[in-house]
Amino acid sequence: MLQARAGLSTQPEANEDKERYLGVYRWMLLARVLEEKLAILYRGGKITGGVFLGRGQEALSAALGSALKKGDIFGPLIRDMAGRLAFGEDITDAARTYLGSRLGPMRGRDGNIHRGEPAKGYYAMISHLGAMVASVAGGLFARRLKGETGVVGATCVGDGATSTGSFHEGLNMAAVEKLPLVVIVANNQYAYSTSNARQYACEDLVQRALGYGIAGYKIDGTDPTACIETVFEAVARARAGDGPQMIVADLLRLVGHGEHDDFHYMSHALKVSPIGRDCLDVAREQLISAGWATPAHLDNLRDQASAEVENACSTALREPLPDPNQEDWCALHTRRLAEGAET
Repeated sequence: MLQARAGLSTQPEANEDKERYLGVYRWMLLARVLEEKLAILYRGGKITGGVFLGRGQEALSAALGSALKKGDIFGPLIRDMAGRLAFGEDITDAARTYLGSRLGPMRGRDGNIHRGEPAKGYYAMISHLGAMVASVAGGLFARRLKGETGVVGATCVGDGATSTGSFHEGLNMAAVEKLPLVVIVANNQYAYSTSNARQYACEDLVQRALGYGIAGYKIDGTDPTACIETVFEAVARARAGDGPQMIVADLLRLVGHGEHDDFHYMSHALKVSPIGRDCLDVAREQLISAGWATPAHLDNLRDQASAEVENACSTALREPLPDPNQEDWCALHTRRLAEGAET
């Protein structure tokens, strides 16, 4: 079943809940402010490893993290800071992981994008494209074998991941087993520097949902209203037993692939087209237009986010790094550390 969702209104619908929208907006804003700070710290030599920003994808990611519940499974990707925070990640722990603090959940032992708490359904990201689809599908199948019901699993992938075998195998399994899986495809037009024209020949990625026999949705990923409405609906349908749901959201990565990339290859025409809109600017316009917030209120929310980010980063910067001469470098799950497990 293919459900076209292109062309949704850019104004909040009358039946949309104000608090839901404002909640999603706060996560979008917090993620943006945090990542702006992390980019500064990276350029200042305070962060080791890559920094990958979700600028332009916050509405899609925050909507997904907000739609999930405690007990669900979430497998985020590199641009899902907003979804991670909405799903329950502590902002100080996020800062600790980027800054290598030994007091963080990863104890300074792993890359900043590989953080997670599997025992809470918050899966640590696997870098290989498409791999999280199979991981979350496997987690859902395991929950089914344990007799758990009402659980939804979700992950985000990019357009490039849809060209991989892992994506196909994971989604095909989920479709056959009718697992409650929601897959968000953030079609940001480039797989690193490879344009869509060199990735797939179908007219639109949402058509692939038909091939798997699952529900497909097409939305404007720069429109927070469309993201909130469609993501919450897809999650609800998966929870109700309607099987896998795939959402393809068209948007543009507003920065390079990572802070190391100047994205010179990106088409200028795309940058100045509607797909190049900043979802945070769109959200601000929608909230003010709907009468749900004033400019002063939204400015105050940004000030609050900035204070929260500064506090988190200042805390992490003061904390010790791992000492290779003193650390017990066993896997965390074999000691009473991050998850309280014993050998």
